[in-house]
Amino acid sequence: MLSMSSVLQRTLRLHGASVAIRDAGGHLDWSQYIARIARAAGMRRALGVGPGDRYAILSRNSVRQAELIYAGYWSGAVPVPVNFRLAPAEIADLLEDAGCKAVAVEDKFVHMLERAPLDAWRSRAFGLTADALAPASGVLPHYDALRDAAAALDAHDPDEGDDAILLYTGGTTGRGKGVRITHRNIVANALQLAHIMAVREEDSYLHVSPMFHSTDLKATALTLHGGCHVYLPDFTPAGVLEAIERYRITIGSLVPTMIIRILQDAAFGRHDISSLRIISYGTSPMAAEWIRKTMDAFPGVAMQQVYGLTETAPVLAILDEHAHAKALAGREELLRAGGRPVAGVDLRILGEDGREVPAGESGEIVIRGPQVCNGYHARPRETAEAFRNGWFHTGDIGRVDSEGYLFVLDRKKDMVITGGENVYTSEVEAAIYQHPGVHEVAVVGMPDERYGEALCAVIVPAAGVVLTPEAIIEHCRGRIGGYKIPRRVAFVAALPKSAMGKTLKQELRRAVRGESTETQLAGLHIQQGGSK
Repeated sequence: MLSMSSVLQRTLRLHGASVAIRDAGGHLDWSQYIARIARAAGMRRALGVGPGDRYAILSRNSVRQAELIYAGYWSGAVPVPVNFRLAPAEIADLLEDAGCKAVAVEDKFVHMLERAPLDAWRSRAFGLTADALAPASGVLPHYDALRDAAAALDAHDPDEGDDAILLYTGGTTGRGKGVRITHRNIVANALQLAHIMAVREEDSYLHVSPMFHSTDLKATALTLHGGCHVYLPDFTPAGVLEAIERYRITIGSLVPTMIIRILQDAAFGRHDISSLRIISYGTSPMAAEWIRKTMDAFPGVAMQQVYGLTETAPVLAILDEHAHAKALAGREELLRAGGRPVAGVDLRILGEDGREVPAGESGEIVIRGPQVCNGYHARPRETAEAFRNGWFHTGDIGRVDSEGYLFVLDRKKDMVITGGENVYTSEVEAAIYQHPGVHEVAVVGMPDERYGEALCAVIVPAAGVVLTPEAIIEHCRGRIGGYKIPRRVAFVAALPKSAMGKTLKQELRRAVRGESTETQLAGLHIQQGGSK
């Protein structure tokens, strides 16, 4: 059966004595861990959360949050991990939209329950301490006491197509859409990834990205094979390096901004990271220059770039270590690829007329496969728009080359039409990234009387570097066509980012139109440089 309940029962039978969890308090083997999961399931059942019911978790990464998520899989209930960076009103809106029957709240966020409208959820909340050494809040019934007092629940036997987890899209602004990810979706993608990662029982996976994001589902591949999980509540470069050394991490899942910060941190090079064998990275584009720097900094470590979406639970294509090696051997253009579709995924590129285009031509990426979700919770219109005729329409623009490598060019909404020409902002950003004085860049469109839209590059200069629009324009000449060169440039200290390190282009578009209320973008100074 492709269900997470079945996976956990199999792991218990085959890997019960293997280490499942390591943290500052010691370790648990899979027999001990699943016993706690079964009691957590019984505790939630006693709170009135049954099969198919939804319950929320407002917490940073922790073993306790993982237990509660797995307890949902075990019992047939549906966990809803919540983005703790949202405002109380946004969290209350999400809980209402999901129809949650209970909410677990880490002590760090209990104060949010004092603010309307989230205060209405206090009676359905219980405390969840992320740090085993921290005191319980004393404000709410506490998870550990409730779990330890509960009777273990027998494993539920769900259908493969039942909802297993509800994850919300939308970054840090607004509720977004609840993505209904099934048991089949999670297990199928875990099997696909386990093969590519060559997962074994001795592996240890470092959970760094927030667990409310779908990228955390990648770690299910280790649960399948009795591997070990280590959770970091917060990302810091030193914290990641210390965890790799202390817990002998073999697989690290990181986003590009995390990798860049690690490479730039003074702690890099001071820790034994020889256990590391895979760096799995993705969720946002990474400049080829930084990929090369990462490969140089981690010799012998397999680099695997993943492309996926929440709706694909999460991975649909991988640029594996063999493709990275090809890139170093003279095929550098592969570093700009999202990879090849994983086994079981059918992928097509459709033109504006809805027909498949030949290799090399661009269009919308549409897919079908066992990891494609059930649609959106309580959003029939959005579900009908995105899931048509058995295919999921991703909203991403891409092309596939003659070898089957997928190149993700842009989001549909991020493509800029200037003077009648379609410009993919990722291509412009890739050219600008080649300037040694550029630390980060994002390109967006802004209104223009003559061309309809104009390209605006928002740039974070490298430390100690002074840049001008003219220098950026001159750098781009010969690298990209003239109509693709941004003539409007703004220099900022930092780009607005989501919890996963994705640049929030919606915020940038608002800023270049003078609409942003974000402090770091207030009064954004856009400079004009040269003619088109």
